[in-house]
Amino acid sequence: MKLSHFGFELPEELLAEYPAENRDESRLMVLNRKEQTIEHKMFKDIIDYFDEEDVLVLNNTKVFPARLYGNKEKTGARIEVFLLRELNEEQRLWDVLVDPARKIRIGNKLYFGDDDTLVAEVIDNTTSRGRTLRFLYDGSYNEFRRKLTELGETPLPKYIKRDVEPEDENRYQTIFAKNEGAVAAPTAGLHFSRHLLKRLEIKGVDFAEVTLHVGLGTFNPVEVEDLSKHKMDSEELSINEKAVNIVNTAKNNKKRVCAVGTTAMRAIESAVSSNGELNEFEGWTNKFIFPPYDFSIANCMITNFHTPKSTLLMMVSAFAGHDFIKRAYEEAVKEKYKFYSYGDAMLII
Repeated sequence: MKLSHFGFELPEELLAEYPAENRDESRLMVLNRKEQTIEHKMFKDIIDYFDEEDVLVLNNTKVFPARLYGNKEKTGARIEVFLLRELNEEQRLWDVLVDPARKIRIGNKLYFGDDDTLVAEVIDNTTSRGRTLRFLYDGSYNEFRRKLTELGETPLPKYIKRDVEPEDENRYQTIFAKNEGAVAAPTAGLHFSRHLLKRLEIKGVDFAEVTLHVGLGTFNPVEVEDLSKHKMDSEELSINEKAVNIVNTAKNNKKRVCAVGTTAMRAIESAVSSNGELNEFEGWTNKFIFPPYDFSIANCMITNFHTPKSTLLMMVSAFAGHDFIKRAYEEAVKEKYKFYSYGDAMLII
């Protein structure tokens, strides 16, 4: 399939600026692949689709406040610094994006906070907007990380035009977030409330936690018509023995194994053994899933509504079928479902 197969008209007002008032009360579209039917529900109705010993695969990555604002030495120009990943703990080296990039050159210094106690020096260019920064801070490493957290703000996606609000710190984080390292939330997981998780647990549903630290590469535009030539950015992935045992037991018992989000799906599809079971994994993945693709682990998926020509839409199309997803998205636009990170959800069974 080609890039042009994934274009559609998305009215701007359907991009969600705010989340639903209550996590589990966003809307839910249910797609049945076998019956080719579409139902309209509330997210909390998801409990009706799962039984004892079914498994939900959750991505427990935790978003850190990755967006900082600093001032350039001498000119005082305000510069946005988006922390992508830590390169060296001892030297306090970070891979970042800067905006506006044209003003930032090797050797420049940036000052953060009212007291300028945190300073960063640009030591390398990586991409057009990418830089390597060395942070200069007198305190211990833990104090330095606390300072970054204090100065940073929740990294809402750029399509959200409003300012970050205090509520975003909580709402742009899943309730099962544990392992810090993501610069974007695994958004399908945002719909789960503590109450809903407890109800699922009481019903006998199992949870397998994996960690995939979502990077901005997930949202990079695809710029080639031939999808086989697109390269995904690598993201750090960890799958432990406990998760492997839970998933493989459910799979072998023909239970429902549901990937909660494209990140959970990419995680488990990156660690498949030759006999089609889930393996333990510690490392990086740049797996790109697009049609046609044979999924090895999950037989069910929860996901948000994605933007045109995105790698996320391509994965969902591979899972549910391109024509079926096209029809579902036409219905979503007609019924005014909310799209993207704070948007509504889809369950594909």
